[in-house]
Amino acid sequence: MTGTNASYMEILLSFEKTLNQSLSFLKEVCSDNGQLTTEKLDKMQQPTADLSLSIAELRCAKIYLDYSDNKGDLEQDMAQTFAMQVIQNIKSRIAKCPGDYGLDSRSMEEPVHSFEDNKLSASSLEELGKSIVRGGGHIGDRGLEEDKALIADTFFQFSEEVVKPWAEDIHRKDLIIPDEILDGVRRLGCFGLSIPEKYGGLLPNDREDSLGMIVVTEELTRGSLGGAGSLITRPEIMARSLLEGGTEDQKGFWLPKIAEGKPLCAIAITEPDFGSDVGSMKLKASPTQNGWLLNGAKAWSTFAGKSEVLLTLARTDPDLSLGHRGLSLFIVEKPEFDGEEFEFNQSDGGKLTGKSIPTLGYRGMHSFNLFFDDFFVPQGNLIGEEQGLGKGFYFTMRGFMGGRIQTAARACGLMQASMETALSYAEDRKVFGKSVASYQLTLIKFAKMAIYLGASRQFTYQVGRLMDQGGGQMEASLVKLLACKLAEWVSREAMQIHGGMGYAEETEASRLWVDSRVLSIFEGTEETLALKVVGRALIDRAS
Repeated sequence: MTGTNASYMEILLSFEKTLNQSLSFLKEVCSDNGQLTTEKLDKMQQPTADLSLSIAELRCAKIYLDYSDNKGDLEQDMAQTFAMQVIQNIKSRIAKCPGDYGLDSRSMEEPVHSFEDNKLSASSLEELGKSIVRGGGHIGDRGLEEDKALIADTFFQFSEEVVKPWAEDIHRKDLIIPDEILDGVRRLGCFGLSIPEKYGGLLPNDREDSLGMIVVTEELTRGSLGGAGSLITRPEIMARSLLEGGTEDQKGFWLPKIAEGKPLCAIAITEPDFGSDVGSMKLKASPTQNGWLLNGAKAWSTFAGKSEVLLTLARTDPDLSLGHRGLSLFIVEKPEFDGEEFEFNQSDGGKLTGKSIPTLGYRGMHSFNLFFDDFFVPQGNLIGEEQGLGKGFYFTMRGFMGGRIQTAARACGLMQASMETALSYAEDRKVFGKSVASYQLTLIKFAKMAIYLGASRQFTYQVGRLMDQGGGQMEASLVKLLACKLAEWVSREAMQIHGGMGYAEETEASRLWVDSRVLSIFEGTEETLALKVVGRALIDRAS
């Protein structure tokens, strides 16, 4: 690490030490006999959420500095600016009431009392913004290996030529994803990215390739979130659930089909009254001859109409006190429907109905409310069969692990698209005799948009590499938490740069902004991640 970057890293490490002291404080006040209690943790939700976000920012800044160390001046300038922004964020977040975090008023000042930096000054941010504008939005080397860079180029081209021409019509007319996109994604092998080669996929048999999945997702989302960017998530969740818990016969039968993209897949996990609280779900699966009868409702099942298989979590043990240990995972088969409502009647009287939920954005796949009425599922479609009873939650969580890092990649793709459309408009639009892009405030917006994109992208890539090495589960939640918040800010600023036109449906910026809102909600809301996933784990590990 260069001497310049080293000084920023040193101050980040000092802050990390202080945050760890705060986590230890929370562990002490939220424990009974050495065990964390939900009741006490719920009384410390704000400090827990603040620390979760602070640690996500801090780890992102460290990764961004590491990445930039052997790069050029632009990359180093951006990474150092982001590091200073993180330092200011953490200070302001905790300084409001340091006692809530077990700290005194000096704790957040001592690491920086002798550190001088002007990275966040208006003049410094303006100069960085000018560099971004002069470079046409270029934010430096992506830091990808040669094979991943080739993948990025391939899917950039596909997004430009196939996805983008459809993006506005999909959003404004609420269209289902057209076959032109689906067939192109099939030809490129996207549905097999998480399926080992021995089952007909593209994933090497002996290792993971999360980074490849991330790059594909990022480029598809750059074209359209609802039209392409989420297509490969559902087959990945189903494939990983099968790989985790399926029998060999189930893997051999289903995985090659999923890899081919025939059938398309949807996930039926969330219920009308239960989202992140998976253990309380009530869709009932009752044993019957040669299989199971499903009764109850599911909600927010994205792409459920078009898909011919639904990965469905149901309660096979009626004892609600078992929580998630009473849940099992089923493969539900149904015909394909293109419309916004469907009804499928089985020959023996079972019925499955679905109705799409109108949404602000994220259009193209349609999310459905589903109702199962004595719907029959054969025994062979219970994942793991008898050995899978009561293990559906664990199989599902294995599938969802990749969903969070993919959502971070979607956030990066959306930020990239937002910056591109804002830059194009700002350079063309003249206000008071000057281009919008030439004003200081606009340049500062571009500087911040660029560093948030660059930092999120490098954090996402690094977590992908960690996952490929068998780790990264905690980090996947951290990067999802941070990148999705930043994507909302970046898309908002892109919309603002457009002025009144940003509020018009005919501009790409308005679509990107409404699409960005869903990122902090699906694959784990930011509150659930900050409190129940990241926060609890960080506090539990503190010493």
